[in-house]
Amino acid sequence: MEVLIPLFPLELVLFPEETLPLHVFEERYKQMIGECLEKSELAPGEGEFGVVCVREKQLQAVGGAARIREVVRRYDDGRLDILTEGQRRFEILLTDSAKSYLRAAVAFFEDDAEALPGAAEVEHGRALLQQLLSRLNISRERAGLNRAFRHLSFQIAAALPLGLELKQQVLALRNETDRLALMVDVMERLIPALDSREHARAQASGNGHYLNLPKS
Repeated sequence: MEVLIPLFPLELVLFPEETLPLHVFEERYKQMIGECLEKSELAPGEGEFGVVCVREKQLQAVGGAARIREVVRRYDDGRLDILTEGQRRFEILLTDSAKSYLRAAVAFFEDDAEALPGAAEVEHGRALLQQLLSRLNISRERAGLNRAFRHLSFQIAAALPLGLELKQQVLALRNETDRLALMVDVMERLIPALDSREHARAQASGNGHYLNLPKS
């Protein structure tokens, strides 16, 4: 079923269950978030908006719905600091610009019916993630590992400073086995690459650059 939701285009990818703090300062988005808050007050569980990645001025076709968990601060001029959390994924069918902010008719989707990865694959993925976080000097808390994700692949992709194209690919895949296999392949190539480049830790642990995967 198609649903019309407001969009918040950003240069990032939001995964299900990932937390995302936002500083809302543009008038159109102050209006949008205000309307979302009103909806959530009237009907708990309502008031979602879509976070969609923008790359090279192009809106990506798949995004993630966000729900406002907390209004952290309200400023006198109407600006807001909010804490949001990723919810279900959607595919954009068409966009609507009738309001000051962009809206889209979307179709929400879940994973295709499939067998989940085995316990050994999951444990291997968790072990690789711990190794990478240690090399990158990223704490468990900062990586969001203190909270359980339904799907490990999303937790890994959310925790690591990977490129937007790769994160978008993970978001769009509809199979946890394939997503986890992709993340394991990425981590198995990154760990030796980081070990062989002493400067990679300083480059990737706090200056905002994305990790560059070695060529396969």
